[in-house]
Amino acid sequence: MHLSPRSTRLLLLGALAVAGIAQAQQPVVNIGERHGNLRAAQEHIVSAYQLVGNAQQANDDRLGGHAGKARQLLIQADQELRLAADAANNGGHNW
Repeated sequence: MHLSPRSTRLLLLGALAVAGIAQAQQPVVNIGERHGNLRAAQEHIVSAYQLVGNAQQANDDRLGGHAGKARQLLIQADQELRLAADAANNGGHNW
């Protein structure tokens, strides 16, 4: 099968976009010291996310999809903590 240069570029751009989305969805520590407990919780989430990834690699991804689901929930928890900090910064309002 021969792909045209345009098709090759489109496939490459698509692959890069998927990789970028996957990278962007990793939990991050983005809460400042003003909310020390929330920041510490984020740090633990980032650590847990990395450890679950290590477990996936060590077990050749034979964890029944549960580790992947756990990582998705860690991403969600990380995002919720950011929203909690934002709400605290806004006097409890979510606007």
